[in-house]
Amino acid sequence: MSRLAQTHGLTDVQREILTTVRDFVDKEIIPVATELEHRDEYPQDIVDGLRELGLFGLMIPEEYGGLGESLLTYALCVEEIARGWMSVSGIINTHFIVAYMLKQHGTEEQKDHFLPRMAAGDVRGAFSMSEPALGSDVSAISSKAVRDGEEYVLNGQKMWLTNGGTSSLVAVLVKSDEGHSPEEAAAAPHRSMTTFLVEKEPGFGEVRPGLTVPGKIDKMGYKGVDTTELIMDGLRIPADRVLGGATGRGFYQMMDGVEVGRVNVAARGCGVAQRAFELGVRYAQQRHTFGKQIARHQAIQFKLAEMATKVEAAHAMMVNAARKKDSGERNDLEAGMAKYLASEYCKEVVEDAFRIHGGYGFSKEYEIERLYREAPMLLIGEGTAEIQKMIIGRRLLEEYRFQG
Repeated sequence: MSRLAQTHGLTDVQREILTTVRDFVDKEIIPVATELEHRDEYPQDIVDGLRELGLFGLMIPEEYGGLGESLLTYALCVEEIARGWMSVSGIINTHFIVAYMLKQHGTEEQKDHFLPRMAAGDVRGAFSMSEPALGSDVSAISSKAVRDGEEYVLNGQKMWLTNGGTSSLVAVLVKSDEGHSPEEAAAAPHRSMTTFLVEKEPGFGEVRPGLTVPGKIDKMGYKGVDTTELIMDGLRIPADRVLGGATGRGFYQMMDGVEVGRVNVAARGCGVAQRAFELGVRYAQQRHTFGKQIARHQAIQFKLAEMATKVEAAHAMMVNAARKKDSGERNDLEAGMAKYLASEYCKEVVEDAFRIHGGYGFSKEYEIERLYREAPMLLIGEGTAEIQKMIIGRRLLEEYRFQG
């Protein structure tokens, strides 16, 4: 076990889970990750192994067949998985966000119907907010749901769905002006959004009447996991598949899910940074220049020192954000800080490890080449650095309001 990124105060159960996951990563993920990533191949055997370990139900309550673990336990598992291959942690994350939203906001019927099958991995989740014409401005979504008797008819195009093809349940955010006048909807667009639970067949093409998943988006990195569009054209959804049973709550439900998702992205950044440090410090002791290991050169030692410090700092902030959420307290400030710092530090640590490798870092034979392409995704996933800084700044002004 590495000296870096240790977490104090864990229970015996938590330590046992993490040891099991780390062993799985070392034996089943790291040896095959680069080859699968270069082929952009979905890691079915790895996913099956994680399912056998119970990780798809890690945070789902025991009454629904899950393990009932904390966000901290989940984040630490994600950190380990991302250390092996970040794409695998993405497969778990979107499933986890949908399960979390169901647990927190679903009706009893919705929980009973979905959570046991999600815990078993029989139903796999994805969630969808973004659209082609918008980035961080969620209030500008144009996809819409119109009531038609006991159903809603959904139309619109969604973008950047992780697990869009392999999932069988998608939480989709659309506008629904039901109960609001056009003036009210324009003044407070967040109150006119609803989350629908859309069941579909896994795969591509028309996956149910009115719903099409065109195919995988070709990406620079973050390969293996399928990232897709979602096209709704007269998609009919029963009214009982509105998350929570009432319209107009979708934005707040999604933001709750994204908040814990930001802890997840921070954990991914920590895991990738740890792996980059491991690769850098190992290569620095294997490579010789001017008659000695490059690790013996002061310039490389300085770089390793900076990398290790960033790994440790990011891990500490991620753990703090997870523990804050587990305590029942508001954690948007801590989650935003952790996501921002961990993703930025991850990029820097990966680049330093890339530099330590010299020309070999540019070769696809070396693992650091893959990490170098994966790290940028963390800078934009679950909100860009600029969005995190907006959240942090607003929350700080709330906490430190000047009374003049």
